[in-house]
Amino acid sequence: MTKEWKPRIVAFFCNWCTYTAADLAGVSRLKYASNVRVIRLMCSGRVDPQFILEALTRGADGVLIGGCHPFDCHYVEGNYKMLRRYQLLKRLLADMGIEDQRVRLEWISAAEGEKVKRVINEMTQQIQALGPLGFPSKVADWDREMTELEHHVTAAAAGGCACGESEMAAAKPEVAHV
Repeated sequence: MTKEWKPRIVAFFCNWCTYTAADLAGVSRLKYASNVRVIRLMCSGRVDPQFILEALTRGADGVLIGGCHPFDCHYVEGNYKMLRRYQLLKRLLADMGIEDQRVRLEWISAAEGEKVKRVINEMTQQIQALGPLGFPSKVADWDREMTELEHHVTAAAAGGCACGESEMAAAKPEVAHV
């Protein structure tokens, strides 16, 4: 029996709005994908980009961040801090080759249980279409490359070139004689 792949999504939800909306969705018996693991934070402004990268390296296929609507943050400007961090994080993830749709920021108030349902289902479908991220294996490949590079650098520093004399000669810059 073959088991169908389901994306793993980590959600960082603001305690005052989005987490309360998710609770409302549950109490209202709204059906949404069960593959989301919610982490409650006091404010979306407390989401460190490191948390998102850590979730992805530990096997999450996507990350959803939920916070209060603009001008409605219980901590005045926490959601604006998250928005700035989110913009920077998107650039970093693009440089790492991670698709834009894998990380999503949504403003969801406490009364929007239906929106929680819609956003989670949409994100699940998007990530299902993208397929598994496979980030842990990418990190393992990068670690292996760094170990090899470290070996080459230490061998070259010790006087014995690990890369061969012909490669070193080819790498020397030419000096212009004037």
